[in-house]
Amino acid sequence: MKKSISTLLLLLACVTAFGQYIPREKVLVSESLIFPLQKNHVHGSSIVALPNGDLLAAWFEGSGERTADDVRIMGARLRRRESQWGAPFLLADTPGIPDCNPVLFINQEGKLFLVWIAVQANRWEQSILRIRTSTAYDNAGAPIWGWQDNILLKPGEEFHEEVVRKFGELPENTSGWSEYAPTYDEMIIEASKDSKKTSIGWMTRIKPLVLQSGRLLLPLYSDGFNFSMVAISDDDGETWTSSLPIVGRGPIQPALAQRKDGEIMALMRDSGDAPNRLQRSFSTDEGVSWSAAEKSTIPNTASVELLVLDNGLWVFLGNDVDDGRYKLSMYISDDEGRTWRGKIYLEDEKKDVGGFSYPSLIQDVDGIIHATYSYHLNNGDKAIKYVKIDPNNFF
Repeated sequence: MKKSISTLLLLLACVTAFGQYIPREKVLVSESLIFPLQKNHVHGSSIVALPNGDLLAAWFEGSGERTADDVRIMGARLRRRESQWGAPFLLADTPGIPDCNPVLFINQEGKLFLVWIAVQANRWEQSILRIRTSTAYDNAGAPIWGWQDNILLKPGEEFHEEVVRKFGELPENTSGWSEYAPTYDEMIIEASKDSKKTSIGWMTRIKPLVLQSGRLLLPLYSDGFNFSMVAISDDDGETWTSSLPIVGRGPIQPALAQRKDGEIMALMRDSGDAPNRLQRSFSTDEGVSWSAAEKSTIPNTASVELLVLDNGLWVFLGNDVDDGRYKLSMYISDDEGRTWRGKIYLEDEKKDVGGFSYPSLIQDVDGIIHATYSYHLNNGDKAIKYVKIDPNNFF
C-alpha cells in the first residue's frame, strides 16, 4: 500500500512539473526511416518544407565525424502526396575536409539556403561556416545550386567585453584543476581577447528564426568557448553580422522563438557543469544582446529544438534526461515557454537500446508538424528518422 501511494505521489509530481502526458499514438500520423539502417555514421539532420509541398531533408554522413575526411552532406526528398522518401543524394562536399551540421531553410523571397560547417584541421574549433543557395529546387533530386560562399564573422572587441560582463552576472564558480590552475571562467575570458579564436569555429545546428521585423537570426555555437552566438541578417540572408555572445557555462546549440511582445527566448543544450539542465537566455533587442544563460529545471544532455505553431502553442523537442539520449520528448506550452503543459515521448527506451537526438522541427502550410532526428541503435545501426505529427490532437 505504501509503495502504491509513493508511486502515485511521484506521478503527480511529474504531472505538476511537466503538465499532462499525451500518448504518442494520439498525435502521431506516421513515422519512418528516411533510408534503411546502415553502419555509416549519419547525424545532424535538418528538414524544410518547399513551396511545392515537397519535404527536403539533409544530414551529414561518413565513417565518423570531425576526424573522418569522407564526411559529406547528404539529402533526400519526400514528394507531396507520397509516403516514401526518395533515394538519398549529395548536397555538399568539401573535398578532403569533413562537412557537418547542415541547416536548411527558405527565406522570405522563396530562395532555398543550405548552411553547414567545413571542419578544418579536423577540429571543431577550426570550423568554417559555408553557405549555398538555390532557386531551382522543384526537380526530383538534389537542388541545383546557384551560389556558394563562406560566412565570415568578426565579433570585435565588444565580444570580450560582453564575456567579462556576463560571467560577472553568473553564479559564483570556483571550479579548477589544482591550487595553481586558473578557473574555467578565467580561461574563457582570456580566450575571448583573441580575435583569431572569436572569428572562427562557430557552428550551425538549428534552423534560423525569422523575426516579426523580417530579421533572420541563425543560431551558432562554439565548442572552443562552450557557449553560443547568433548570426544576424537584415537583407534576407545576403549578408551576416554577429550578435554579442550568449554567455554561460556550457549553453550551446540554441533554438530560438519570439514572444508576441518581441522578446526572444533561446533554449540551449547544457554542455556545462552538473546538474545538466536545459539552459535559457533572453533578448529584448532583436537578438543583438542576450542575458547571461541560466539553467532551467528540465534535464538535458544532448539536444534541443523549438517551434512556435500557427495557433500560438510552443513546442520543445529534446533529450530530457541527464545521462544519455535514450529518451526524446516533446513539450507543449500555451504561455510562450514559461511553463510546459503537455509532454509526449517520441522515443522512450532503456539506455542499452540506443540514442535519439539532434531533432529538427517545422510546421507546413496545412498545420502539420514534421520532425527528423538521428536514430542510433547500440548495435551500430544508424539512420535518420522522420515523424509526422498532428498538433490538433495535443489536448
